[in-house]
Order: sequence, then C-alpha cells, then structure tokens
Amino acid sequence: MPLAPLVRRLVPAHRAVLAVTALVAIAAGLLGSGLEKHLSYGGYTSDSFASVRAERLLAERFGAGSPNLILVVRADTDLAGPAAATAGRTLVARVTRTPGVVSVQSPWTTGDPALRADDSRTGLVLVRLGGDEDTVHHTAQHLVPRLTGRQGPLHVEATGAARVNQEVERRSAEDLTRAELLAAPLTLLILLIAFGSLTTAALPVLVGVVSVTGTLAVLRLLTGFTPVSVFAMNLTTALGFGLAVDYSLFVVTRYREELARGRDITEAIVVSLRTAGRTVAFSALTVMLSLAALLVFPLYFLRSLAYAGIAVVALSAVATVLVMPPLLALAGRRIDRFDPFARLRRRTGGGLWRRLALGVMRRPVAVGAAASVVLIALAIPFTQAKFGLMDDRVLPRDSPAQLAADTVRREFADAGTSPVVITVSGLAPSREAADLTDYARRLSRLAHTERVDTAVGSFAAGRRVGPPREGFRTGADAWLSLRSTAAPDSPAAERQVRAVRALAAPGTVLVGGDAATLADTKDVLADRLPWAVLIIASSMLVLLFLFSGSVVIPVKQLVLNLLSLTASFGAMVFVFQEGRLKWLVGDFVHTGRLELTVPLLMFCVAFGLAMDYSVFLLARIREEYAATADNTRAVAFGMERSGRLITAAALIVATVLGAMATSELAVLKLLGVGLALAVLVDATIVRGLLVPAAMRLLGHRNWWAPRPLRALHARLGLKDE
Repeated sequence: MPLAPLVRRLVPAHRAVLAVTALVAIAAGLLGSGLEKHLSYGGYTSDSFASVRAERLLAERFGAGSPNLILVVRADTDLAGPAAATAGRTLVARVTRTPGVVSVQSPWTTGDPALRADDSRTGLVLVRLGGDEDTVHHTAQHLVPRLTGRQGPLHVEATGAARVNQEVERRSAEDLTRAELLAAPLTLLILLIAFGSLTTAALPVLVGVVSVTGTLAVLRLLTGFTPVSVFAMNLTTALGFGLAVDYSLFVVTRYREELARGRDITEAIVVSLRTAGRTVAFSALTVMLSLAALLVFPLYFLRSLAYAGIAVVALSAVATVLVMPPLLALAGRRIDRFDPFARLRRRTGGGLWRRLALGVMRRPVAVGAAASVVLIALAIPFTQAKFGLMDDRVLPRDSPAQLAADTVRREFADAGTSPVVITVSGLAPSREAADLTDYARRLSRLAHTERVDTAVGSFAAGRRVGPPREGFRTGADAWLSLRSTAAPDSPAAERQVRAVRALAAPGTVLVGGDAATLADTKDVLADRLPWAVLIIASSMLVLLFLFSGSVVIPVKQLVLNLLSLTASFGAMVFVFQEGRLKWLVGDFVHTGRLELTVPLLMFCVAFGLAMDYSVFLLARIREEYAATADNTRAVAFGMERSGRLITAAALIVATVLGAMATSELAVLKLLGVGLALAVLVDATIVRGLLVPAAMRLLGHRNWWAPRPLRALHARLGLKDE
C-alpha cells in the first residue's frame, strides 16, 4: 500500500492504533522474555572445515579430541599424596560417568607429567564434552557447579571453551541491561539539547522502545529456525533502538517543517511520511543489504547476526512508518511545547551548517585533501593487524574462567591442551605400523614440532622417544597428537599446520586443533570476502542510482563511506590489539590479536550506517537541486536542513552503540567503540567536510548519467514526491 493512503487511514484512528501498538509491544516483550536461554554459543567455525571434521572423527572413533573443559586442581600438599590422589580419582570418576563426557585425562589416570605443574601441588584434568556447541554448553552448565570449589583436599577451578561460554552468557545479559539503562536517558538528553521540546524528544524514544521489544520477539522467533549467537541480543537491540529513534527523528523534524509552512496536522503528517518516510524506507533497505553481505560467510556467528540485524532494521523502519503517524496526530501542534528555543531556531534555521558548507566549498581542494589525509593516517595502524580466535581473554581479568586459563598458560606450557591433531583413515592393513612410523618420523622433523604421539610410539626430531600410546588406533584408522612449540594463534603455528597438510601421508588425513581451526577460518573468510564486498558495492551502486539518477554520486559515496571507516579500523589495532589508551574504554585483557570475525562484522554494519546518513543528506540536496538546478545552493540547503539532524542522529546511534563499551566482554567493547567511532567520524569529518568539498569540485557533474540510464531512472527511479 502507498504511504499516503496508509497514513490517511492511521491518523483518524490514532488512539486505537496506539492502543493496539501498546498491546503488541507487551505481547512482544512477553514473547522475548527469557530469550537468552535460547541463544547459541559459538558459531565461529563451520562443519565444512577440515579441522572440525577431524575433531568429530576423533570423538566418534576414538573417544578423544581437544579438551573443551579444563579443570585446574590444587592440592593442599602434593597431588601424589594419598588423600589428594584418592580425591582426584574420585573426581575423575564422577566426570567420566557424566552423560556427554567423551574423554578425561588426569595426572592420576594417565601419568602424563605435562598435566602436573612444577610445584607438584597443581594439576590439570582435561575433559572432552561431546555434541554440538549448544549441547556442550548445557552439559557444562550441569557439570561445572558440581565440580568447582572445595572438593575434600582439592580446590578445583574450571576454564576452557565450555566454561568460557557460561561466563559469556551471564555477563552479556548483565551488559545488555546496563547498556540499555545508560543509553535511554542519554538519548532523551541529546534530543532535548538538540531540539528543545520535550514532546519532540519523547516521540522518537517511544518508537525506540517499541522497536526494542519487537527486536526481542524477532530474535526469539529466529531461534526456532536457526541458531542465533548470544551476542545478537546486545548488538541488535542497540541497533534497533538507535535506528528507530533516528528514523522517527527524521520524520518528526519534517513534520515540524510542514507545520511551520502552514499545513494542517493531517496534511503535515502525510507529506512527512511521503518524503522523509520514503527516505527512511530506502535508508533501511541500504542497511539491510549491507548486513546481507554477512550471509556469504559459512559461520553461523556472522550469519545469525545478519538474519537478526536485517529483521531488526526492517522492524525499526516499519515501527517508524506505523507508529509515528498516530503519535504525531496525538501530539498535533503541541509538538513544540516546552521549547524555549523554537522562535530562535525559526529565525536562524541551520545557519551554522550552511556557513560551514559554504566555507568548505570556497576551498574544496584544501579542505578535502586535509580531511582525507587525516582519515588515511588514522587507518595506518590497521596495516599491522594480527588476527586470532576468541578465547577466555574476551572475559575481564577477574573472571574465574580467565584466571584459571592464566594458570594453564603460566604453569602448563607443555600440557598440550591445544595440540595439532591428525586423523589418518584407510591405512593399508599389511603396512599400518611401518607407514605410521615413517609418517610420525617425518612429522616430528617439521619446524616447531616438539613431539608426536602415536599408536606406534612417541617421536621427536625423527627418533622414537617413547612407547606406543593406547587408544590411538582402531582398525584402519589412527590418530596422532603433535605437540607444538608455537602458540596456536601465531603465524608459526599456521605455517606448521599448512606444512602438516602438505606432507605426504599413508591415508586420508584431516588436521585439527586450535591452530588448524584458525587457518581454516582465515581461508574461508578470505575466500568469501570478495563476494561480500561485491554484494555491498553492487547493491549500493544500484540503489543510489535509483535514488539520485546519477552514476557519479553512487561511486563517490562508496569512496567516502570507506573513508568513514578508517578511524575505527585504526583504533581497533591501536587500542584493542596493542592495548594503548585502554583507560578510555575500561580495562580489558589485550592479547596482541583481534578476533578474526569482528572487522568483517564492523565493516558491514558501519558501512550500512554510513550509507544511512548519506541517503538523508542526499535527499535534501537533491530536493533543492531539482527545484533550482544550482549545485552549490543545493549543497548548502541540504547541510542547513539536515546538518543538525544528522549530528543528533549520529550522536544517538553512537551513544547507543558506544554504551556497549561498558561491557565486561572485550569483543562487545570492540564492537561498541568501533561502530560509535565510525558513526561519529562519518557525521562530522565525512558529511561535514568531505561531502560538500566533493560536491563542489564535481559541480553539475554530480548528477550526470548516460542517456539510457536517465531514461531507466525516469521509469524506475525512487522519488520522495
């Protein structure tokens, strides 16, 4: 249904519509309650990874695999003492009997010296929990509380991926509540300062609240069809609230303009939705398509955020179009009530932004070059980016799981908790022992290999150094454990994995372990990244052409949007990888690495938000250019009409997303700070300086298109009027 007829139906029945909206919001809130119980943990790997298939084969055929639950056990005196040994074996027996436990290794049952610290009082129990990530999570929820704490003469702490996910679940829910309590009043304050009127400030916030409750319901429904990452709740509620407030703000501002022109209430609402409302719908489409680029990656962490983000952005736009007209009808001409600055604004308008635009356009080359140099300089640190996978260090320093993991790293460097595991299938029956021996010898000679354990013995530097290991062979299948001197997230470990995969083997080989998972993740992201970029670039070019009728403006906006991301990408390395200026965002554990998927997520979200503001500014510029054919005047008019509005909108989104910086989880801090910085840079340096400079330099060429495309735009182009 076209917007104008829809609005004319909503306005007369505005009280009934608002009553229905309230009921729907309450129902959505009830549906979304307890959402965190249905969210998934992990999603950073794919079943297509060779490393994942190797781990699955280890669990199914050998009851082995890399531990995902690690118990750090401390004895009062000595682990080998009678009391501690008895308690330890009892503990191991309890773990082994628990449904879902695949394997258990301990200093009392294996005799492995690597599981005992030098002080003889501290040891490790390595537990492999079976099933998918959600099954592992639920098993750990049942198991960990019964095992940790005081256990007779032992004190037990837990860490590992399963335990870390428990901590992430609890802290992300706490973070969400804290961020919402911080963002909502700050948003209202920004609106009050920017627009003076309490009514003007309150209406967008009300739509934002409706959007958040709807977001929780959308996420709950999505969990019935696809796994949804636990981080989706934090990111998408912030995104939904911020965009709903922004979209509503654009409509409210246009409504005030139309009232000032003498229109009656109904007509002012209709015109506002026909102009700003259509721009909102188009803007939401650009953000949704930018998020859709995440769907090309086979990691459900990214895919679930794409599904959730697309649904939430659509919900924000729909909430604006359906809820704002009844709210405006209810407010009527009281929209400026309690606004002491209304008369002053009517006299001065957006004079500051107009003067800024005219000043920039008098020296477009100097201003544009200076701004570009600054942004490119801010991006330089990203050239030194190093990447890894999320681990316990995403948690704060005082987290029990993080403290226990620090103990493992400090006191059990040789524990082999993250070995390179190699499965070999299809061994020749007559040559099993000889082939395995030859293969293990060659593996042990690879750089950074400390030892290779196999069913035919342990090998180091090409020589047998230990007896055969039990449970390492069944039928024509076998597995090998390669202990590496390289950290799993280091370039040396990645090179070692690639060397293992390139080595001739006696059967079909799959290589697993943390280092192999990191290599597989890098490979698949690098392979799919060009497709994601193609989706974003092509969709933005097409949409901006349909919106503007120009082939120049879409290309220019793509370049400017990329520049708006530079500061946030540089800050990722400067603050979160290198740990500088940490005090600005709160303390966190910096590892010297960035979580591999976060830059991709930030790129898609931030690019969509930058395009969002491009559309709103371009809409006002195009409106004036169509009326006057004066490019300079059109740019000044667009800045005058939308400068303050875009700044307030950007501050709101930056506040809502930046509230995630209060999170105790480093990955949410990174997302919040990076996205907030990208939005602020885009609204100030890019929209305030680079856009008017570029528009002035190109002049009337901004609006050029070949004749066939002009004809196409005449038939298919999107128009506000």
